[in-house]
Amino acid sequence: MTLNTSTKGAAIDIRGVSKFYGSFTALDDISLRVEPGEFMSFLGPSGSGKTTTLNLIAGFTDLSAGEIRLGEQSIGHVPAHKRNIGVVFQHYALFPHMSVAQNVAYPLKQRGIAKAERARAVDRALQKVQLDKFAHRYPSELSGGQQQRVALARAMVFTPSLLLMDEPLGALDKKLREVLQLEIRRIHRELGSTFVYVTHDQEEALVLSDRIAVFNKGRIEQVGSGHQLYTRPETLFVGQFIGESSVLRGVHRAGGTETALTVAGTTLVAPGQAKTDAAHVILLRPESVMVQASGTGLKDGMTNILGGTVREMLYLGAAMKYEVTLADGSHVIARTPTQDEPFAIGSAVELAWNPKDGTLLADDGSTAGHEG
Repeated sequence: MTLNTSTKGAAIDIRGVSKFYGSFTALDDISLRVEPGEFMSFLGPSGSGKTTTLNLIAGFTDLSAGEIRLGEQSIGHVPAHKRNIGVVFQHYALFPHMSVAQNVAYPLKQRGIAKAERARAVDRALQKVQLDKFAHRYPSELSGGQQQRVALARAMVFTPSLLLMDEPLGALDKKLREVLQLEIRRIHRELGSTFVYVTHDQEEALVLSDRIAVFNKGRIEQVGSGHQLYTRPETLFVGQFIGESSVLRGVHRAGGTETALTVAGTTLVAPGQAKTDAAHVILLRPESVMVQASGTGLKDGMTNILGGTVREMLYLGAAMKYEVTLADGSHVIARTPTQDEPFAIGSAVELAWNPKDGTLLADDGSTAGHEG
């Protein structure tokens, strides 16, 4: 058999897919299209359904309902080993008795690729992950980062149109993860394959992805670029899960193109029309909030002002991070450029922001946290 070295990413269509384990619903009627050559990340907390979706695409788990198409082919009933999909796991699953070159060559040998062609393909793959000088070493002689690179080379050596990665950097330290994130981005650009990447680390998803699908409780809450998810979250869960934020809860009054929300005895304005039959919140990003001395008042269009007391103050180099307690006991986080004389803990301050920088969202009671 001859190896096809021209890689063209394949589209993935997930149509009305559900997965049940007895009475438990792991996935609840999700639909998503991944474009050819796209880098798509599945992001969400543990148990949200992201890895289940990846396993359904790979063929490791059977569908309960719906359809998955890879390119023009419906693959729901195609065995995993016939889908021609590359997979990289968090645990490298390298053969300890095989050298690096033999590990990478294994998928080619299984496909009946001739020995000389196998050798050329292995060399190309190891060059892409910058391990061509380690071909004769064994996994036990490599660092964790090097072993993960071998696993990546093995997954892409047969030039699959789709490469799936299930938290491949989760076992590595932060600095090494950041290095390998850049390597994965570079390899994606060079290969042209479609990448689907599962992670619970929102920073990793933001760095790597063209688009991100945010999973929660077996459903997809929102799909978009990192910028879209951060600046225009559609649900409170997404707003809290992507990036740092503060949530202001109060009594709202709908009217016109703006909504007034009374928080800690102060009336604030948020853009957008609230639904009259549902509770709403204002979601604030820390960089949108100015911390000023109490009594400063309106400034530069920042017409939303709340009084409070500095609870915590952190020096972050180029920025100061404040946690301010409001009169009702709730807290707001602000991140401002470093000041010559920062506000001390216990200081009375005002928090000011432009109404357009707040996001009005239905209050679904979410308290999304971050893992990893």
